Amino acid sequence: MTKISSLCAFCGSKTGDDPAHTEAARRLGAIMAERGVRLIYGGGRIGLMGVVAEAVHQGGGEVIGVIPEFLMHLEVGNTKIGELIVTENMHTRKQRMFGLSDGFVALPGGLGTIDETIEVVTCKQLRQHAKPVVVMNVGGYWAGLTALVDQIIAGGFAHEAIRELFTVVDGPDAVFEALESAPEPNDEVLTSHL
Repeated sequence: MTKISSLCAFCGSKTGDDPAHTEAARRLGAIMAERGVRLIYGGGRIGLMGVVAEAVHQGGGEVIGVIPEFLMHLEVGNTKIGELIVTENMHTRKQRMFGLSDGFVALPGGLGTIDETIEVVTCKQLRQHAKPVVVMNVGGYWAGLTALVDQIIAGGFAHEAIRELFTVVDGPDAVFEALESAPEPNDEVLTSHL
């Protein structure tokens, strides 16, 4: 069982069209604050990033944002909530977020959110970490990801155990149970094709 004291949330710099995404981000932030779990996130004050950070902050929780310098110049950095770490670029941002986190949760988002999520899942497959990864599939948002994983397996590009590299939940109330009960990575996800 994994003890989570710092959780990295990957999520959009937009809120999207479905208000359920905003509500789920708000609820996740409230749960994190109640549990005393520090939020590690992309450092933005906009979109779902801003919603989850504000909810953690309002609940009395700790917030650490990590943002690349060029995004600070676009005035999207959240300087009013918690600690803000400014990095040189996107790569160092992701490394810093990874190092500060005990686990990961992916909310709805755009290409950046997909990139971050796929990278931590891939690193888990390659045995670079064993941290739990949860995908919050609010309104079926991540159905395309699970379909793609099934296609990768069906096409012979990966062992079926890659499905266990992340856990899909329907909403924020199931996130912590999924984090705490995530299975260890199966050796076959790496060794089956070597």
